[in-house]
Amino acid sequence: MKGVRVENTAGAENHQAVALRVQSDQAVFYQCYFDGYQDTLYTHAQRQFFRDCTITGTIDFIFGNSQVVIQNCLILPRKPMDNQLNIITAQGRREKRSVGGTVMHNNTIEPHPDFKDSTGKIKTYLARPWKEYSRTIYIQNEIGAFIDPKGWLEWNGDFALETLFYAEVENTGPGADMSQRAKWGGIKTVTYADAQKEYTVEAFIQGEQFIPKYGVPFIPGLLPQSEAGRDH
Repeated sequence: MKGVRVENTAGAENHQAVALRVQSDQAVFYQCYFDGYQDTLYTHAQRQFFRDCTITGTIDFIFGNSQVVIQNCLILPRKPMDNQLNIITAQGRREKRSVGGTVMHNNTIEPHPDFKDSTGKIKTYLARPWKEYSRTIYIQNEIGAFIDPKGWLEWNGDFALETLFYAEVENTGPGADMSQRAKWGGIKTVTYADAQKEYTVEAFIQGEQFIPKYGVPFIPGLLPQSEAGRDH
């Protein structure tokens, strides 16, 4: 899919409202705009790749259990209802052996225009665990200052805090400071070398087998350590 805008117009007051659900293998989205509030983009299953897209939302607005790499996209948390928080991802891996996971690579994460004046009043988090073995890795993203220093949010009490797999690798920007991050057992230290082996377009979704046939640009590995953010 290229150059398509998909919008759910239900609004924040109607809670869960998916704009797009994807469950086909080797799905590729390029220069698309996914607009919603809660649960905007449901990356349900199989291998998926998003490049140069814009994704907006409030609560769990990128969620599901596909093998997905979201690369060079603009991620825009927007203003939720007054009693709500923002959470960018809610990955839904149910079993440790499952291949599902969300890789956020070389994106720009900043507040939506409707949220810029409210970022000091409403907290925004990188992820929370929808299912017991939730897996999300943020690599080489530019993260704005509005992200809460804790970074990660509990789903319900101590559910999944020891079994999830969350990691941050070579992110930049004021919101990438990890000094005050949550310290759960499931939050891992992943090196640049490890991420290069496991959490790239080539390694995680075997993207070199199917992305080229669509003529969509992609970074097969990671950017050199000194060049993160160069290709935004």
